[in-house]
Amino acid sequence: MSPHRTRSTAWAALAALTLSAHADPHIVAGLLEHPVIDPDLPLSEVQAYAEAHVPLMPAVKSRAEWEQFAEQTRRDALDKIVFRGEAARQWRAAKTRVEWQETIEGGPGYHIRKVRYEVLPGLWTVGLLYEPDQHADKIPVHLAVNGHDGSGKAAPYKQIRCINLAKRGVASLNIEWLGMGQLRSEGFAHTRMNQLDLCGVSGLAPHYLDMSRGLDVLLSLPYADPQRVAVSGLSGGGWQTITISSLDPRVTLCNPVAGYSSFRTRVRFTSDLGDSEQTPNDLATVADYAHLTAMLAGRGALLTFNARDNCCFAADHAMQPLLDAAGPIFELYGQANRLRTHVNQDPGTHNFEVDNREALYRVVGEEFFPNDKNYNAEEIHSFSEVKTAAQLQVELPGENTDFHQLAVKLSQSLPRDPQFAKTNPEAARSKLAEIVKYKPHAVSAKKAGSETRGDTKATFWQLHAGADWTIPAVELVRGEPKDTTILIADGGRKSVAANAEALLASGQRVLAIDPFYFGESKIAQKDWLYAILVAAVGDRPLGIQASEVAAVARWSAEQFKDGPTSLETIGPRSSVFALVATALEPKAISSLNTRDPLTSLHQVIDENRKVDQTPELFCFGLLEAFDVPQLKDLAGAERLR
Repeated sequence: MSPHRTRSTAWAALAALTLSAHADPHIVAGLLEHPVIDPDLPLSEVQAYAEAHVPLMPAVKSRAEWEQFAEQTRRDALDKIVFRGEAARQWRAAKTRVEWQETIEGGPGYHIRKVRYEVLPGLWTVGLLYEPDQHADKIPVHLAVNGHDGSGKAAPYKQIRCINLAKRGVASLNIEWLGMGQLRSEGFAHTRMNQLDLCGVSGLAPHYLDMSRGLDVLLSLPYADPQRVAVSGLSGGGWQTITISSLDPRVTLCNPVAGYSSFRTRVRFTSDLGDSEQTPNDLATVADYAHLTAMLAGRGALLTFNARDNCCFAADHAMQPLLDAAGPIFELYGQANRLRTHVNQDPGTHNFEVDNREALYRVVGEEFFPNDKNYNAEEIHSFSEVKTAAQLQVELPGENTDFHQLAVKLSQSLPRDPQFAKTNPEAARSKLAEIVKYKPHAVSAKKAGSETRGDTKATFWQLHAGADWTIPAVELVRGEPKDTTILIADGGRKSVAANAEALLASGQRVLAIDPFYFGESKIAQKDWLYAILVAAVGDRPLGIQASEVAAVARWSAEQFKDGPTSLETIGPRSSVFALVATALEPKAISSLNTRDPLTSLHQVIDENRKVDQTPELFCFGLLEAFDVPQLKDLAGAERLR
């Protein structure tokens, strides 16, 4: 029976089921619900996969050898990761506009100047400069960044940090982070920065420019001492601190507080799995956070962690791998004492309170005021000087571009060459395979049991795609099937009983599978964070899914030699990776039938979706080269239903 005729009769057969003597809707549903793999397997596989792809520290033997590696890594991280894509490169080259606003009273010994500056054309952020009333010709400067705190720059612990540094003769710029404080909006949600990735432009670029432009503002001050430049921050601010400090040599002292750990650590400690900005596409193909820590060598660093952190990056697991990586490099410089650590015990939770602040003040004294016998690291009580968010409000432009608005603008001209798939299909297939990181896995199959209910027989398969992934599959047959349909659904195979029954009634063999991230293959904990971690180590969730589907199709054609293998999907997400598989495997997949498909990748942006909802649809650069119509061109209209 041809697959075309099969498709035209399948749903008519479903409508007639109530007249069939043997039809029982619960039989197929029960067989599809049969467990095939251990429930912990998807998590253990993605952990093992990511861990194996995180680079180790190089075995350098001299300072010169390390500096050559560090400089190349810094260039690669900036050019290939942070400023990836033409728009990001243009943002990098743009001139920063800085606008100073009013000056308000601070407290004894300092005042506060309000400022706003352009992160990239049309996107502004705000800051507060805590400036000593009296100062020398050249004084240290400090960039204060904050984490995922809705209070933003008005957070009391952050204000007190800046106040205390200003009273010690350090000008401190307290900047707002994208998505926090005055920039707290849906359009700046960090899970929306991945809309830029889909367009082929690094969503990390605005985050980095927010920090680097802040350093520009600080170092433009006539009294700024370029030899004494510090950065500090808590949590997401700790991530900002290590990122800007490792990649921008202008920073001479940094204090990340409970803000990061090695990717290898994150793989095993789910508390440390970072958000989109902390886990950008392909970063781990260039460097791990262990490398970034070592790249601080030659400068001062204080790594602060909390003993009983109730959020992330607890001291007992996060700190030592970083020291193991960076310690030997600091020793190459003869400066082992400049890699400092502090473990907070009181309160020991996720904080940048007085004990952690005093640790910062101590290292500022040691690095910036080494000969000042009057320098005192004890916190100066300043709580009465903390101001309200309203008092610290800085006027923003009437319209301020956010992640979503940037993506909408970028996507308007995409894909760049809508005719590419038609005019040069082989080159287009190669490009698609490169974008999704497609892998032609071999499959080894293991039977995990079988069961017969009525006249329906189920065989349960564990299909191993390559060395890394296991795909649970349920093969259903009734009578003598003529050909095979691989059935996939956004809701997992448990949701496809009616579809499977219709296919069985039309004489099909049904192979219901759950590829990566779906159904029985769903990752048990923090699934979307592992999905973006897969992208950070150089793969793509969409590519894993498409590679698995194609591998199963090839295996099916070899295993069942009684007819062609078709695909049927239910839902927009599965329609995309099945379409990619069909485009890349024209010989193995005879036809594709999509139900409730995604009609355009522009929907992801137009509907303002977030990466935590559908991580595979944010495949870096996919929309830049292909939308759904172009994928259909590659798949072939004659094979699509």
